[in-house]
Parts: sequence; structure tokens; C-alpha cells
Amino acid sequence: MKRSAESAESAKKRGKFELEESLRSNFTPAVEAAAASAEMAAACCGLVRRRRNGNSKYQQQPLPHVGSQQPATNDFSRLHTVLCLTELQTAATEILADILPCRDIRFHYNEESPIVAGQVAETFSNGYLRVLASAQDLVHLDANSLRQPEAAAVFGSAPSGYQGIALPIREQGATHCLVTLVAPEVVEQHRMTLEAFKRQLETTCTRLVRLAAMGFPGAAGKQQQQSASSESGGPEVDGAKHNSSALVRRDSQSHPILALCAELYDQDSGSLQLKVINYLKSRIGCETGFLLLVSQDRAHVFCQVVGNSVLQEEVHIGLRLWCDCEIPELVSEFFLEKTHPANTPFQAHKNFFAVVIQNNKSYYLEDIPKEQLDDIVSVLGGSVDIRSLLCVPVTSRGVGQVVAIACMVNKTSAANFKQSDVDIIHECFRYTSTVLTSTIAFQTERMLKNQTQALLQVAQNIFRKLDDLTVLLREIMAEARNLTQAERCSVFLLDKETNELVAKVFDGLPTTSNEKEQPVEIRIPANHGIAGYVATKGEMLNIKDAYSHPLFYSKVDEDTGFRTRNILCFPIQDESGTIVGVAQLCNKINAAHFSNFDEDIARAFSVYCCISIIHSLMYKKVQAAQARHQLATELMTYHMHVPDRGIEELTSAPTKRMEDFCPNFDSFVSVPRHVADSDTCQAVMFMFDDLSLTKQYRIHRTTLARFVLLARKGYRDPPYHNWSHAFSVAHFTYLCLKNLRLENYLTPLEYFSFLVASLCHDIDHRGTNNSFENSSGSALSGLYSSEGSVLERHHFSQTVCILNREGCNVFENLSEKEYSAVLDIIRDIILATDLAHHLKIRKDIEAMVSQKKFDVHNQQHRYLLLCLLMTASDLSDQTKVWKNTRQVAKLIYQEFFSLGDKEKSLGKQPAEGMDRDKADIPQLQVNFLNIIAAPVYKAMEQIWPNECGVLCKQIERNISNWKTIRQKLENKEVEKTDRTIFEECLVSDDE
Repeated sequence: MKRSAESAESAKKRGKFELEESLRSNFTPAVEAAAASAEMAAACCGLVRRRRNGNSKYQQQPLPHVGSQQPATNDFSRLHTVLCLTELQTAATEILADILPCRDIRFHYNEESPIVAGQVAETFSNGYLRVLASAQDLVHLDANSLRQPEAAAVFGSAPSGYQGIALPIREQGATHCLVTLVAPEVVEQHRMTLEAFKRQLETTCTRLVRLAAMGFPGAAGKQQQQSASSESGGPEVDGAKHNSSALVRRDSQSHPILALCAELYDQDSGSLQLKVINYLKSRIGCETGFLLLVSQDRAHVFCQVVGNSVLQEEVHIGLRLWCDCEIPELVSEFFLEKTHPANTPFQAHKNFFAVVIQNNKSYYLEDIPKEQLDDIVSVLGGSVDIRSLLCVPVTSRGVGQVVAIACMVNKTSAANFKQSDVDIIHECFRYTSTVLTSTIAFQTERMLKNQTQALLQVAQNIFRKLDDLTVLLREIMAEARNLTQAERCSVFLLDKETNELVAKVFDGLPTTSNEKEQPVEIRIPANHGIAGYVATKGEMLNIKDAYSHPLFYSKVDEDTGFRTRNILCFPIQDESGTIVGVAQLCNKINAAHFSNFDEDIARAFSVYCCISIIHSLMYKKVQAAQARHQLATELMTYHMHVPDRGIEELTSAPTKRMEDFCPNFDSFVSVPRHVADSDTCQAVMFMFDDLSLTKQYRIHRTTLARFVLLARKGYRDPPYHNWSHAFSVAHFTYLCLKNLRLENYLTPLEYFSFLVASLCHDIDHRGTNNSFENSSGSALSGLYSSEGSVLERHHFSQTVCILNREGCNVFENLSEKEYSAVLDIIRDIILATDLAHHLKIRKDIEAMVSQKKFDVHNQQHRYLLLCLLMTASDLSDQTKVWKNTRQVAKLIYQEFFSLGDKEKSLGKQPAEGMDRDKADIPQLQVNFLNIIAAPVYKAMEQIWPNECGVLCKQIERNISNWKTIRQKLENKEVEKTDRTIFEECLVSDDE
């Protein structure tokens, strides 16, 4: 009997040992799965978790909206404490309802699975269920498939448009459970969440299978316990007891860690820590305890719970950790314990918690000098007299690093803590550390998500106020107060010219005595005070006691009666570090001082502030520029105004014959510069009449007169590119239209547009060229440099402006489509006056002319012809008699040399033709006529030999005359001066 009793006792101990080991193997994957659960919950919140070098990093990543639905935040931790079939179905149903709007959630079980042994459950009753259960992954049925008879038997009669989902829950190759449901819309984000949920269910199913193998048949065991309780008159299980399984209640004394794990279902890290600390206090037997958690950046530890209380504000203690290469030899020996025994006391100036983390070993009170107890006393708040102490580092098996320090204070059952107490702490956190750290991480990310949403709302609010800087600054101050829960906020802008901080708006201290008056600026040197330090150094200052800080200026408090307790001052800077201002927050509400979290929020908020302030200042500059532009436009419009008297005089002037303007007015040998300046506008109107344009397009006389007078007024007065040049070009265009019968070569709109474009082709010319405009960075260059031909595009723009003036549009009787086509034609013709453009298309013109196959129906041919004729008109002064050509050359070089002088004043070397000290005028003229002008008129001669022969002959005579002058200058027959070249008769005008 004795031997039998000993055998029974031995078997009992062996069974207990095997049960403990089995529980460890069963609950370890469960608590480790909490990390994945928190990760998935974070993903559902729009947070993506990334692992780098073993550390968990979170990065905000918003999920896309799908219609009006967005996947809700899901918490799979409800599955962690499931130990029976009933709890499995209840928790799974609640989680599925959170994931997506669904209905008809059904659970089907494999009748051979151990998790349903002895229980009533719906099994795989038909073939279609077994087909779904055999799938490896989630099965998604569309609305059409769901209406099939075999699917309807499983999913039920779903409403129209609903879709079906089947989740096969597998473990070691066998399907134990099949979950089916229907939902109105299943998107990709839902599928991802359901896949994660499926994996969690499989982990839970694995635990139930193992528990069943241990002799705890899920709900059956639970029902037996409830029945026994009822028979004995015990109370029914409800509330928190309902969440504890029969397994936990039956073995809570022999396996208390199981009871603790069953209770770790809270989503709040403070509640979880309370339960863990109370468990340790009970098991070890001590007065109080607390848990110090290591921050994600491992720069500090923080405490949220002490004893039975959750702290209103976290206690943060900085860490000073060194790597081996950074530790001096003596310190390295201390940390690495090369020469010191294990119980060597700490040196007073070392950080205690940093050493615990560094060495990853437990320490007792006798190991710690009195000077090092300050950090622990700061956590306890000085309310506990420390008689004994045990500090144990908690290591996460997932990352292999110390994630917390468990501190137990004042052993009650003995004088000091023992190694067995250390073992209890290690055993506790072997099962709970992952749940704690995952919950804290999830809670932190949830808080970050809320703050991110708040920041987005802040950005929306402040970016609506960009039109008024003062209003924007007030909005920034209000949002900063709300985000950090501060009493007051001040914003200073940095004036880099004066190196001062400027406050237009000062919270709590108005900068103006009258709200209707402009606010008075408050200026302080950029290197004075707290704000000056932050503006100079670009560093944030979190001052917990304002009056103890040397930079604090208390005179403001004395003047205003406001008491400053603490300050958070941060720079407003962009991502490149450029500081535009400083924001200063005063007095944290409902807290002793601003927290590290407030600092993080301030850093993020400063980016929004910087962007909004920069854009507001830029917007103000743009508004000022627009105002200046509007003023300039109004001034130009005023000065471009043509008095009604001038229009009346032009329209009522006696009609002149063409001979009255100049001899041979309609011939290529005529000289338009001989027409009196006072007659030029009337001559232009005569050209419109003579070409029948006025009659054909029903142009009112007053409209034509106003257009001509405004075009004349649009020309400036440089030596050459003035109204006289415009009239000469328009006259040559008139000669081409009249003598070359261009109505047979051009469309009517091209014919009409050619004359208008020639009259306006150089409007508002400044006596410069495109190269100078681009190199000098002029306003015109800023407008047109990206398109090329800066001046020509400006001339076209001014032409359109004149046409848009009331009573000036000579094309007013055209249709909208025709008017649009006319503007395109005028633009192309004016752009053709750029010689750079002419040189690009010269080969195309020569090819068209040499083939003698001009096709009037070919738009490209007509375009090349218009470009050729416009260039010929622009250079037409070179086709006139020598006296006219010589005088025009004088005007051209006056303008060129003036431009060259401007370039020299800018430190640039002008081209030879524009440098009055280097220009060889006769040779430059010979080269220009031979290379540029002569080929143009020879091309015209090939098309119209009879009409244009005279032009080529005059060009040849002018070339010969320039050569003669150059020869006389080389032979030193005359002195080389501008007066000699242009005014003395070195060549007879009749030659």
C-alpha cells in the first residue's frame, strides 16, 4: 500500500510537470500571436509595421476609402483567451462584424476534430461544404455563384448583390472548422483583413486541439463545471468569470500563470500592467512594484503604473548607453565585469537603469549605492520607504533585447528578495511580455493615428487662411494650443534683414490698442531670450520650470500678471532646416509640464506651419505683383487711349490719291519713308481701301481708324524699330498683295491677316534683341523665354491686346472659328520676323521655290510663302535707292550701338556688329545683304520674275556701293568714322 501510494504520488507529480510543460508549449504561441494580432490591428488602422535590425518600426500609411465604407479597426486579442468552442464562436462573430458589414455567420466543424468531441455542433454535412473545407485559402463567391443551389444550401438565401465568404480553418493539414458568411461588398482591404483573421483563428484552433488532447474538452468541460457548481449551490458564472475557462478555474491554484494569461484581454496597456504587477506582488509577496518600459528609440525608460495605480502622467527617465568602443577602459571593465565581482556597487555617476539594460542581469538593493536610488524614488513618488528591492530585466524573445525592467519593492515574507523571486518574474514575462509590448505598441500607434488625423484637420484649417498672414498666425496659435493643451501660444517670424523676431500677434498680450487699427509689431533681437535661442540654434526647448531657466525673462509676467510655469518653444522650419519663425507654448493644462509626445506633435506641426507661412508670404508677393501689373496695364491703357477727336479727323480727312502720298506709291521702286509722317495713318487706311479689305469685311471707318491710331501709338521711339519702320513694312506688304496677285496664292483670311500682321509686327519694340532680353533676365524673358522668340511673342501679345480693345477689332465681323484662325495666322507671320526662325526654314523655302510646284491647296506651301513674304517686307529698306538704304543703315547701327553700350554696362561683351569700337560697318552690310537679304529676293524673283527683278537689281547696286566704301576706307582715302560712312557722299546717290 505504501509503495502504491508512493507510485500514485509520483505519477501525480509527473503528471503535473507534464501538464505545466504542455501549457507552456500551448500558451507560448498564443501570446506570441498577440504581436501579429496587434500588427494586423495596426494595419487596419492604416499603419504598416516594418522590422529593421530587429526593431519594430511603424510608419503612417492611410488606407484608401472604398465608397463610403472603410475597414474598421479590428482587435484580434479577443481570440487570445478563447479556451472553448462557445467562446470561439462568440469572439469570431464579434470580430467579423467589426471587419465588414456581414450577416448569416455560420460555423461548420469536422465531426472528427477533437475540438467538438462530446458537443453539439454543425458538421460538414454535405459535399459542397467539404469542397469549401478542403480549400487552402479564403474562398470568395460572387453574387451569381451565391445563387447556385448548392451554395444557397450552405450560405442561405442572401439578398440581391451579396457575396459569399468561406474561411477554412486548418491545423496540420486538416480542416477543423469552416466559417461562412455573406456581405454586400468585399474589397481587397477586406480580403487582407479576413486572411489575417483566418490565421488568428487557426492559431486559436491549434490551442483548442492541444487542450483537448490534454483532457480538457472545451465547452463540454465547461458545462460539466457549471453543472457541478449549480448542484452545489454555487453562483452562476457571469461578467469577468464568464471569460475564464473551466481549465483556468480548476487549476488556478496549481497554475496561476494560466489564470493571469486568461485575464490579459484588455486593450489598455495600463490595465494589463496592473494585472501583471498584482500577480507578481501576490506570488512574490511584496508591498508594491512597477514596470519600466524601454522606449522604441532606447533613449529612455518610462513608467505608466505603480502598485495599484495608473499614473496620470508617465514618468520618463533618460538612459545613457554606450557601445564598447565608446566606453573608457575603467567604465568598460565595470560594465563588462572584467575585473569587478557580481556584487560590486555602482559608481555614483552612472545611470542605474542603463546599466541594468546593458548587463541584462538582476540587481538587489545591496548592489545599488544610495545615490542611485534617486531614479527609483522619483518613480515611487517618495511615498515608500525602500527596505528591499529587486530589479529584473525583461527580454523579448522576438527581438532579443531588453524591453522592460520589473521592479519589486519591500519583500513582506522575508528580509530580502531571493533567486526564486527572480524565477517567478522570468516565468511571468515568458508568457506576458509579448502581449504587453504588442498592446503598448498598438496603443501608441492608435494615439499616433488620432494625432495624425488631428494634424490633417489642422492643415486643412490653416491652409484656408493663406490670404491674410495675421489671420493665419492667429489660426496657427489656436491650433498649437489645442494640439498640445497649452494655455497660451506666441508666434514670431524671423526677419533675416534685421536679424529680429517679429510678432504681429501675441497671445494674451494684444499688439494693438484698437482692433480696427493695424497691429503694432513687437520686435526682439533674434539672439535674445528663449525664442532667440531656438531661432539661433534651431533646437526645441522643453522647459519644465520657467523661472529656474536662465533665459526666461520674468518681466513680461510682472507686467501682464500672467504666471508662466513651463514652456515648450520650437522652431518653425522646413525639411531643409531653414527657419522662418519660432512658436512658444506656455503652461501645459492638466499636467506638470509638456511631454515628449507634445514635442513630437510640435515637430510635425512646425512643418505645416512653415509651409503655410511661406505660402502666405508668397501669396502676398503674388498679390502685390498682380496689383503692380494691373496698375501698369491701367497706365498703358490710359496712355494708349486714342482721343475721339483724332479718330474723327482721320475718318473725315479729304480723300487723297496715291500720288499724293509719294511718287509711284503702288510700285516696288517707291520709297515709303518719303511719305510725310502726318499722312502715314491715312495712307494705311488707303491701302485697306485699295485692296478692298474694308468693303469685303465690312470694316467700320471708325474701327479701322482707331485700330491704326492705336497701332501707331503702340510703337516706341528707338532709332530704327519705330512707327516709320512699321509703315515701310506694311507698305511693302501692300505692294506684294497688289502687284503679285497674292489672292491667287493665299486664302482670303491669310490675305487679310498678312497686312494687319505687317503693320503690328514690331509693336512695343524696345530697341533690343532676343539675346539681350534672355541674358538680362528681363520681364519679357520671364514671360516668353520658355517658348523662344521673346520679342516676337510680345509683339503678337500686344497686337491681340489692341484687337481686344473696344472698337478696335477690324476682324469683328468674322465668325468665332474664322477669328481663331486669323489669330493663328497673325502669330505665325509675326514669329517669322525672327531671323533665327527664317534661317531654320530657309532650306524648305528654297526647295519649294526650286521645284516650281507651289500648291495653293498645300497649307505648308502657303505657310512658307507667307514667311518668305514677311521676311522680304521686314528687310524691304534694303531694296530701296542708295540714299534711303544708307540713311536706314545709319538708324540701324545707332540702335545696335546703343544696345552694345547697355551690354557693356552689364559687364558683357557685345557682338562685333553692336560694338561701336569694333564694328566694320561696310563689311557687315555686305555680309548681311549677301547672306540674308539677297537670297530672299532671289527666291521671290524665281516665283515672280517680271515683278521682282527690280528688287534684286537694287540689292546688287547697294552691295556694290558698300564694297566701294569699304575699299576707300581700306585705302585710307577717307577717315573711318560714322559721319564719313553715312553722311558724306562717298558714292553718288545716282550710281
